[in-house]
Amino acid sequence: MNARLHWQEDAEVELVPGYALTDADGALRERLTGVRFAIEGGFVHVAVPGAGAVQVVSAPAVRRLGYPVAGPASAAG
Repeated sequence: MNARLHWQEDAEVELVPGYALTDADGALRERLTGVRFAIEGGFVHVAVPGAGAVQVVSAPAVRRLGYPVAGPASAAG
C-alpha cells in the first residue's frame, strides 16, 4: 500500500449505481464495510481485506464514505 496516503480504517464505502468494487470472494458490490480507504486527488483508493489489490475509483463514483471516530471526540458526538 502507498505509505504516503492517509488511510481510514474499518470503513464503509458505497458507490453510486453502475459502479462496483470487488469483494474478497470476487463478487462485485456497490457497498462494502470493513475496508480501508484513502483519498488522493480525485480518486478513492479502497483496500478490501482478502481482495489482493487496492482498487481505485473516481471520486464522482462514490455515494458515501464512512469510518469510526476515534478517541474522546466519539463520546461527545
